[in-house]
Amino acid sequence: MKISITSGKSEGPTNLNAFDNALLNAGIGDVNLIKVSSIIPKGTEIVKLPKLKPGTMVNCVLSHVTSQRRGDHITAAIAVAQSKDFGCVVENAGINTDPAKIREETVEMVKYMMDVRSLQIDEIFVEEINHTVKNVGSAVAAVVYLE
Repeated sequence: MKISITSGKSEGPTNLNAFDNALLNAGIGDVNLIKVSSIIPKGTEIVKLPKLKPGTMVNCVLSHVTSQRRGDHITAAIAVAQSKDFGCVVENAGINTDPAKIREETVEMVKYMMDVRSLQIDEIFVEEINHTVKNVGSAVAAVVYLE
């Protein structure tokens, strides 16, 4: 199994348009995203996001946040922890919260998920994106499962 970790941010005239534009910025705006829970199989390789065929059904763990309040600072984050057996993914987001705090919470959550499964962490990867809202802003971070 291969996965990609990606993120994007953008503005738009509406919440939906801002979200769609953030997905486009992340390279996953032309596919159909299927939200899945947070487990990755043993031996999963993290690779650069390839160009995805428009209309493809794509499994993902998605973190997203949108705001209509000018000046809001929005953050979307995702963390992947891997062990020799399998791994876990955690998503987190916030508005006007210190990005370092969101990142720390995200890491702590994925560590906890691994701990309750008695999995020893080999590696942790974190993707975080921040955006200051101008009109209607959105930020997304995702783990995309590739076939």
